[in-house]
Amino acid sequence: MPEDTPFASWIGRTRSDADEVSAAAHARFRATLDGYLAPVEDGHAAPGFHWCLAPECAPPSALGPDGHPEKGTFLPPVELPRRMWAGGALELLRPLQLGEAVERRTRIGAISRKTGRSGSLVFVALHREVMTPGGLAIKERQDIVYRGTQEARQPEDGQTRVRPVEESEMISTFEPDTVLLFRYSALTFNAHRIHFDLEYATGVEGHAGLVVHGPLQATVLLNAATRAGARPPSRFAYRGLAPFTAGTRGSVRARPDGAAQLAVWIEDATGRRTMEARASW
Repeated sequence: MPEDTPFASWIGRTRSDADEVSAAAHARFRATLDGYLAPVEDGHAAPGFHWCLAPECAPPSALGPDGHPEKGTFLPPVELPRRMWAGGALELLRPLQLGEAVERRTRIGAISRKTGRSGSLVFVALHREVMTPGGLAIKERQDIVYRGTQEARQPEDGQTRVRPVEESEMISTFEPDTVLLFRYSALTFNAHRIHFDLEYATGVEGHAGLVVHGPLQATVLLNAATRAGARPPSRFAYRGLAPFTAGTRGSVRARPDGAAQLAVWIEDATGRRTMEARASW
């Protein structure tokens, strides 16, 4: 996006949010994602718990029609109404410890406009650091995409079909229901209506049903990689490809992808990939 656009001045904006790696909140996280989380050492938080920390606490008066906080405070006032996670990347430097204080520093790193099959898209890249008393624990890039009202997100050609089953290993089934979506929305203080309001999800945003959260899918994949590698990966990059509809059955799959690397992905009942990731140690 050219530097003379209305959003150029938003690049470089920063904010800092504080929280605690609460043992009680972590217990609720483990109960919510029971069966999907990898074992961890006593006193360590499970991989992906950091996405539950320091959620934005906007009052009802500050929410937009979709349930997200109104744009124009920290995030730029993008004119497109639909917001989704597009993907991101993690560097896991040290595990979070239960009971320790954390500070999450966020900077708007880039804003770009593209044209997809459904029209104009605006991508916002957030660069984050999770700091603890022991030092930097997590470095993250989180990509948000805004899109228009034409239709629900469509998969890109050639990106959603898995390789033949014999070339991959099924790690587990993936059957997210409405209870899982409700509990994860509560953990993350996420009021995006596509996760709990069926009439809105189908009638306004055009989805096939309630949509499984992007960070929930990323958490499942991160823990699958941790289990496969017997420890958390040092790097983890993920990309959303298509919505996964709650109440349907899919699977988590993996295959080796070079030395000390693993490709992991979630596919739905049709064999379509909804999120894929690459882990490295």
